[in-house]
Amino acid sequence: MASAIVLINTDAGGEEEVFEKLKNMNEVVEAYVVYGVYDIVIKVETENMDKLKNFISNSIRKIPKVRSTLTMIIMEGKSVIKK
Repeated sequence: MASAIVLINTDAGGEEEVFEKLKNMNEVVEAYVVYGVYDIVIKVETENMDKLKNFISNSIRKIPKVRSTLTMIIMEGKSVIKK
């Protein structure tokens, strides 16, 4: 399993349209519209690193109104989820 947090900048006013597309993608397991430097934060999970790179490059970055992305690969075994 390969996972990443992706920070997304959209064109002005484009965050809702991009969010709607992202939330329907199977690889996107979490998605948030946020205030601050970035417009959207997502968590992506794929089977392996090659599929992760391909998904980010060929799916996320090609969504209309996505201006830029910053990807942070999650280290396996170095996470905690509290509820």
